[in-house]
Amino acid sequence: MTTEPATKGARGAAPEPRVTAAALGSDRAIECRDPATLELLGSVPVMGADEVRAVVARARVAQRDWSTTSFAERRAVMRALLDAILARQGEICRLCVRDSGKTMVDAELGEILPVCEKIRYVMAHGERDLAPEKRASGPLAHKRARVEYEPLGVVAVICPWNFPFHNIYCPLVPALFAGNAVVAKVSEWTSWSAAALVAVVRDVLRERGHSPDLVGLVTGYGETGAALVAGGVDKVFFTGSPENGKKVMETAARSLTPVVLELGGKDPMIVCDDADLDHAARQAMLGVFTACGQMCVGAERIYVHARVYDAFVEKVTGSVRALRQGPAPLFEAGSGDRSRSELVDVGAMTMPRQLEILEALVGDAVKKGARVLVGGQRAAGLGGQFFEPTLLVDVDHSMRITQEEQFGPVMVVMRFASDEEAVRLANDCPYGLGSSVFSRDAARAARITREVRAGMAVVNDYGLAYMIQSLPFGGIGRSGFGRINGREGLRACCHTKAVVTDRVPLGAGVAVYPVHRETFGVLEHAAALVYGHGLGARARAALGAARGVVRMLRGR
Repeated sequence: MTTEPATKGARGAAPEPRVTAAALGSDRAIECRDPATLELLGSVPVMGADEVRAVVARARVAQRDWSTTSFAERRAVMRALLDAILARQGEICRLCVRDSGKTMVDAELGEILPVCEKIRYVMAHGERDLAPEKRASGPLAHKRARVEYEPLGVVAVICPWNFPFHNIYCPLVPALFAGNAVVAKVSEWTSWSAAALVAVVRDVLRERGHSPDLVGLVTGYGETGAALVAGGVDKVFFTGSPENGKKVMETAARSLTPVVLELGGKDPMIVCDDADLDHAARQAMLGVFTACGQMCVGAERIYVHARVYDAFVEKVTGSVRALRQGPAPLFEAGSGDRSRSELVDVGAMTMPRQLEILEALVGDAVKKGARVLVGGQRAAGLGGQFFEPTLLVDVDHSMRITQEEQFGPVMVVMRFASDEEAVRLANDCPYGLGSSVFSRDAARAARITREVRAGMAVVNDYGLAYMIQSLPFGGIGRSGFGRINGREGLRACCHTKAVVTDRVPLGAGVAVYPVHRETFGVLEHAAALVYGHGLGARARAALGAARGVVRMLRGR
């Protein structure tokens, strides 16, 4: 795929790679536009099944050599990758901003920092997490037992559109460190930036003497993703909607290809009456409006105790009303300070369809009694795909917005009267990804956290579970299954092999076949010896087993 420099865009972008239609070599192409300005960015090819299989085949060849590398070399590659990301973070952020509509701050927070921390974690702890692990051998004391973690081969990564860089590199980093190749299928809504973003790691691999084919990229629509799942890969990491997750599972089931599914969330935030309200309000703003609310771990349901409900609503009303929205400026390094008038807090919606979803969910809530205090509709005057920062209060569970993922800049606030009610409401939802609880009483927060059905919980903060890379990330229920991050995420990129070796060679031992008339009695006594209760019973079992063995040996 060839590129040509882009001219300066409507937002003063520096020259960036732009794919030309003439270079595609395909009759079908995806037209890519900036969601904030609707400017045409370029086109990328819709790849067919044969092209996808070819990318997988090249990755498999490259993986053979990569799987034999030492952890020291893999750490060196990760160090070089981290250095490259830090050196190019401005460029990476600008690519993500233009392709997804977010702000530069959102790009730094959501694209750069989590990936850098993930790389730091695997460099510091990856070899330990993947080292052979000794296990107890039970009654077989003459044997040694261990678990080994071997590379799978080629891992497929099917990415959503909300974080163009992070969604590629989040599973790529542990998969590479575990010795695998990676082929990523990016969303059709954020395909323009993908080649340049993947080039960061491909350049590092090439410079370190490894094949850049170790990381492959495919672009297209759903059929391209299906071709990747069916294309001979060894595992699929999918992030997206539950509906598409089911399609991935159906396709993967035909070849018994294992999958890890991260299918979104509708995370509850519970604010107790003894919480630090100022802090809780700030965290609610972060949890709702980061990346324009387009996050699987977004705080989509905020439950506030009745005693502090009005005070909380008053605090967030002013904050939401003060948010600035529009096409984000693309800050250049060393360009000096910007005036406040140039700053933007909330960007655009990446996918046009999401605007319709938000309108329907807010409209349903208002029809059933909720009140819109701020926003509540498209920001039509901005020209792009913008939905106003919205504050929706007096919501209850008769409304669709408490059950369906909104994935947008809408703060949904509900009241509760007791901790028991808060837990009941938090659990009254098919999703179960993350959660947060705000209370000055540690025991109270721990009790609520324990009872909320979720894959993650944070007390007195929002979203920090993801930044602590030693923790596994994933959900339950409609949020999917499997884990990324931490030891669990690294091992999810491996074939887990049980290995048994001799501690003390005992030779042939006692033969079971052909069956001797004493065989069953010896086995019966052996079971009582190992698993029986009381010294007397076990001693009698030992004597009975010994007598049976002697008779078997004499009768050979």
